Amino acid sequence: MSHLPGQGPDLDALALRVVRAVHETGSITAAAAALGYSQPAVSQQLKRLEQRLGLAVVERVGRGVRLTEAGLVLARHAVTVETALDAAAGEIAELQGLRSGLVRLVAFPSASATLVPSLLARMKQQHAQISITYLEAEPPEAVAAVRENRADLAITFSYPGDRVDPHRESAQGLRVATLRRDEMMLVLPVGHPLAGAEPETGAPVDLGGLADENWVAGCPRCRGHLLDLCDRRGFTPRISYETDNVAAVFGLVEAGIGVALLPALAIESAGVRAGVAIRATTGQDHRTLHAVTAARAERVPALAAALRAIAAIAQVG
Repeated sequence: MSHLPGQGPDLDALALRVVRAVHETGSITAAAAALGYSQPAVSQQLKRLEQRLGLAVVERVGRGVRLTEAGLVLARHAVTVETALDAAAGEIAELQGLRSGLVRLVAFPSASATLVPSLLARMKQQHAQISITYLEAEPPEAVAAVRENRADLAITFSYPGDRVDPHRESAQGLRVATLRRDEMMLVLPVGHPLAGAEPETGAPVDLGGLADENWVAGCPRCRGHLLDLCDRRGFTPRISYETDNVAAVFGLVEAGIGVALLPALAIESAGVRAGVAIRATTGQDHRTLHAVTAARAERVPALAAALRAIAAIAQVG
């Protein structure tokens, strides 16, 4: 190998590995076995190295060999060089891993029209070779899917004080990362006394002022947070209409049939109708969005990329 004038002799990684192996094993034959090479190949590497350096690297001692002063210098630096090369190889492997892979995604319904499309679009733009499958499920089923290795990434939510929180029950062996808050919003018919004159800019509303209203709410499992919030305000909501369909909720409220409490993400997923007014609550009620994966998901390049993407998207939202 040639080198530029004024610079030292070229040293390749293989030669350094050979010198280090000889130093650690004490013989050329043992070094060859440790490296998986033939004894003549190792001897040839040492001979070429000595020719390039113009210095002896090994010297015979009895039936074995030992490094000369020059050889000891090389062996000492070989450790640093090999460590750096291993680190570089690891980073390259990570980049290669991003070129392919599969991420099995599961998320709750209102994320299907909001966070999920944004995530899929970003991943397609930045990591087109990563395949993503998607399944819709509520948090308990989504967390179970990750725990049972039927999914890689779950986008979920929890409410403060949840009586049954799947994240608490399944936390062992899983990684639960907080994405952001999702504010709870009141959905009132335009013209309601508490809606104010401006459907989109009115003041926050106290839930206690809606104690005598008919309520539109989801299934018994989904309405627990509404019951808790109303209980703190001293009343039990009169749930007269039951549906998990956000568009149906808007239709019922717009018709003046009842009022509802929905997460902002669910409202965004359906689009606001002209006949409803959206109001924050005075208690700043909210739920929290999470990303749930296996404990060491960041070590899987494709999944780590998806986690970075959903975290960025959630912050923008």
